[in-house]
Amino acid sequence: MGLTEADRRVEAPPLPEGLDTPAVVVDLDRADANIRRMQRSMDARGVALRPHAKTHKSPFFARRQLEAGAVGLTVAVLGEGQVLADAGITDLFVAYPVWAVGAKADRLRDLAGRARLAVGVDSPEGAAQLGRALAGARDRPEVLIELDSGEGRTGTDVARVVTVARAVLDAGLVLRGVFTHGGHSYRGPDRVTGAAADERSTLEAAVDALAREGIEVAVVSAGSTPTAAVDGGPPITEERPGTYVFGDRQQVNLGGSDAAGLALVVAATVVSTSVAGGCVLDAGAKALAKDRPGWLDGHGVIAQLPGAVIRALYDHHAVVELPPDLPPPRVGDVVAVVPNHVCPVVNLTDELVLVRDGAVVDHLPVAARGLTR
Repeated sequence: MGLTEADRRVEAPPLPEGLDTPAVVVDLDRADANIRRMQRSMDARGVALRPHAKTHKSPFFARRQLEAGAVGLTVAVLGEGQVLADAGITDLFVAYPVWAVGAKADRLRDLAGRARLAVGVDSPEGAAQLGRALAGARDRPEVLIELDSGEGRTGTDVARVVTVARAVLDAGLVLRGVFTHGGHSYRGPDRVTGAAADERSTLEAAVDALAREGIEVAVVSAGSTPTAAVDGGPPITEERPGTYVFGDRQQVNLGGSDAAGLALVVAATVVSTSVAGGCVLDAGAKALAKDRPGWLDGHGVIAQLPGAVIRALYDHHAVVELPPDLPPPRVGDVVAVVPNHVCPVVNLTDELVLVRDGAVVDHLPVAARGLTR
């Protein structure tokens, strides 16, 4: 397959000298520009922006998004929400069908007492359990009902949304709205526009079904970086993209990121040239992650090696195939790898190396690293 035309347009930020590789490097000027660009897009559409924190997993970048105009943050799990609340960020939405029992119910009550909190449900059973878990609690999260708009993961269908809504209300909970995630946009560049239309039509049908039963909702929320780049329009009132803050190879190919605006790369050292027709980097699966959609070849783009394809990842090795007309790198050369999917890359590292103009300005711990519940 080789690289795509979009891959060939990738422009990585300059790397500082003296990095201890592999290192996950973030260009702050590019990240800030990405934050401003998305906020301007949402403002122009009259849509609230609630970015997903699972990409950066950091109060540092969450604050920058809020300062730019975001209404709050989205998180994947309670643990991410707790980290943000500990840092004073207190308008949070857990975009997941939370099953609140045992320690999770205790943590949910604690977080609801410290933040304006909303959580997702997609079944009557989940709503009922949420009501039981919060019985007697002074502070309760509001609820958004998740709808499946075509991804085939979580989310109820429109035919059941009224049933789930009645279960939410019967549990004594406040129904804030409905939400969906057009994750099928990640199945290829030709799927993005259709996935955005699916989000909009599914949400519209759900809002209409609820209105016919006299149930009004204040928030109609969609979310993915590729579909957020498409002008969704009414009834969507809120978008929840996450990856846009850094960008990655997938997003460049899907239209969610500018090839010249990529803010995060993995700095890697050439440690061997013993492979015929290639080289080996010190950034393996534990630095780059193994995400690779079927419509992309290899495990990232190497800005300094045009046409090179990362053919294989081992725990600590990346085997690179070089085009025959490219002068091979030398052992010790440091290159910038644009990963396929940035979210697991951030979750795999202890820290982000923050740079401006090619110089290190800070080492930022990934505060919510490894939190899966």
